[in-house]
Order: sequence, then structure tokens, then C-alpha cells
Amino acid sequence: MKFVFDLDGTICFKGQPISEGIVQRLELLIEEGHEVIFASARPIRDMLPVVHERLHNHILIGGNGSLISKEGKVIHINSFMVEQIGLIMDLIQEHEATYLIDSDWDYAYTGAMDHPILNNVDSMKLAKRVSVESLEKIVKILILSATDMEQLSEKLVELDVVVHKHKDENVLDISPRNIHKWSALQTIGVEEKQFIAFGNDANDISMFKEALHSVRIGNHPELGEYATESIPLGANVERSIIDTIGELSGRRIS
Repeated sequence: MKFVFDLDGTICFKGQPISEGIVQRLELLIEEGHEVIFASARPIRDMLPVVHERLHNHILIGGNGSLISKEGKVIHINSFMVEQIGLIMDLIQEHEATYLIDSDWDYAYTGAMDHPILNNVDSMKLAKRVSVESLEKIVKILILSATDMEQLSEKLVELDVVVHKHKDENVLDISPRNIHKWSALQTIGVEEKQFIAFGNDANDISMFKEALHSVRIGNHPELGEYATESIPLGANVERSIIDTIGELSGRRIS
């Protein structure tokens, strides 16, 4: 069975790497004959610091499906069309928005230097911070602030791009059209009802809809509509995740 794991808020927390206990359970899962895939909103560059190096050669889906890495190499990139970027940048200027914009590796950033999102950006110093004009391809845009976030979101949706609202962080997460975690899973040959998914946020809905079994971490209401089961956040959340993985690894699901 294929097991697909979101990262932040699902199997790692507060920007910290996946715990050794969960890493060991994932390694055992692989020894038991299952396949482990990671699917995150982070670009590949920022997945590496939280996914233990012992697991770096497994499939990493980054940028909500815009990037796919296998055996340590980026093998697939989906980027915005040049025309879309021009329109998005016009809206950013109109709404005086600050942003984190990612290419397949480097990035552009105009947010506050004390913004918490910056703690998760290129912590291993693998990339370059450059002007947005210097990015050859743009795969993901995170709007950090704007004069009117709601109005900006509505205008972005009209551009036929994918917009996720992360209410807890009050940011807008923008991906190219028809790009999401499920589209990336399809790209690597995953079929519907042939995988188990773990996630915690709205950007996991696309894969929860198609999963054979889905595990929600926390209490995101929209995601809950598609979850088979939920694990509440709390002091014992990591232990509960480890136990649930163990139960699912040996269970015949139908």
C-alpha cells in the first residue's frame, strides 16, 4: 500500500523536523513492504530540513503538487504561465501585498523579516533569495499580507489559479491551474483508492477525496468532510500517529 503524508501540522509540528519516533515508524512501514510518499505545501528545498536524510530518496511532492522529487532529484515541475504571472504581479501591486514566491529552487521574498513563515524558508541555505524578475519559473506564490486579503483572493480565483486560504496563518497559497497534491500523485502513477493519506489542512482535500483511507490530524472542518478518521492535536498526538500507522499497515482496508 502507498502511504502519503503531508508534513507541517500532520507528522511534524511548529517547523521542527519529523520526530525520530515517527521516522523509525516510517522506516518500519517501508520494511513491511509499503511505499512512503511525502506531499507538502513546502517546495522541495524546504522539505529537506524536516524530512530526515534517511528518507530523502523517497518521492517528495512539493509546492502543493508543483514539484516532484525522486531519489534526490527534481523530476517534474509545473509552473505558472508567463501571462498569469504578469496579472498576479499587477494584483500584488494593486493590493500592496507582500509575498514569498518560489521557483523550483530559488525564491523572492518581500515580507517582514520577523514573519514566522521565514523560519521555514531555506534553513539549510541551499538556495538564493533574488528578485521576482530573476526567477525563471514560478511554481508557488504565498501572499503574506495585503490591504484587502479577501478581495485579493477573489480576484486571484478569477485568474483560473488554485488558491488555498490558510486561516490560521492568514496567508493565501497560490498554485498553477489544476495543480494540487492529487494531480501530482496521478503524475507518478498513483490510482484512486490505492493509497492512504494523512493530512491536516484544506490543501489535503484533493488527495483525501481519492484516498482509500484518510486520516485527519487536528480539526480542520472542511477536511473533516472527507476524512475516514481523525487524530486530535494534543500532548500524545505523535504517539497516536505512530499507533495509527501501525494499525493501518497491517489492516485489510475495504
